[in-house]
Amino acid sequence: MRSRGSSNRLSNSGGSPFRSRISALLLAMFATMATVYVAGRMWQEAESRVYLIKELDRRTGQGHSSVSVSETLKIVTCKEQLKKLSAIQMDLAAAKQEGYVSKEHLGNDGTRSKKRLLGVIGIITTFGRKKNRDAIRKAWMQSGAALRKLEEEKGIVVRFVIGRSANRGDSLDREINDEHSQTNDFIILDDVEAPEERSKKIKLFFVRAVESWDAEFYVKVNDDVYVNIDALGAKLSAHLDTPRIYLGCMKSGEVFSDPTHKWHEPDWWKFGDGKSYFQHASGEIFAISRALAQFISINKSLLQVYAHDDVSAGSWFIGLDVQHVHEGKFCCNTWSTGSVCAAV
Repeated sequence: MRSRGSSNRLSNSGGSPFRSRISALLLAMFATMATVYVAGRMWQEAESRVYLIKELDRRTGQGHSSVSVSETLKIVTCKEQLKKLSAIQMDLAAAKQEGYVSKEHLGNDGTRSKKRLLGVIGIITTFGRKKNRDAIRKAWMQSGAALRKLEEEKGIVVRFVIGRSANRGDSLDREINDEHSQTNDFIILDDVEAPEERSKKIKLFFVRAVESWDAEFYVKVNDDVYVNIDALGAKLSAHLDTPRIYLGCMKSGEVFSDPTHKWHEPDWWKFGDGKSYFQHASGEIFAISRALAQFISINKSLLQVYAHDDVSAGSWFIGLDVQHVHEGKFCCNTWSTGSVCAAV
């Protein structure tokens, strides 16, 4: 009996370490499997992140999701250079506005090789008005050497402005060509000369003038107006520091919708229920600064023309940052000391 009990106890005591080894082996296997599972999941998640980042970069057009330190420094330097370039360009624009020019525009003695003019005057004329033109040449415009002297000493260019005949090369065109060959004081536009095209003609004058001469101001005058050149030059010089100025005898007036009326406006409905024009300079004479003439030249195909040339010119500056200056000396129907003009 005793021997059996001893044998049983020996058997039981020998099985316990065996079971412990099995349990440890199972735990190790479970831990290994868990480790493999977790590592696999982490690898899959990492691959998913990489794929998502690449896909995001592809769809947004960005090549890299991060920027290196050296690349960041290059970007900062580039931005600083752009700021400096912008500041230099602003300084250059300001210098040009004040009349400074680069060395390329200076002569050997340091003086300007081509001085900017004070003004370009366009006298709006038409066929059959030679007597008016001759009267103007004698009264205030001058001709020949005197006209060139006016340009050199006062910095003012004066030209008659006219278009072409609807029948190109006919007697009307030939008369203007002959007159121009003798006086050399015309701006001859390619467009047809006609009363209904007068507003377009004014626009084309500014386009041609700003392309042909570099001046501070561009002036439109009718061919039945006497101009005091000295008074005009003084008034223009007084506004040299105003870059966007529209200078003249400002007025308004009724808009006529009746087709039989002398001053009928086909686009009357655009001026609202009040049927009154906005403030604009009288068409007898007005001046605009270089910036406004350049604006007309750049946007010539977009600018609306109305029945009357003075209204058309005024409409081009509505909505712009332009200084409208009413100058009584530009009102040609009243003459006083220092007046710029007088209607004849």
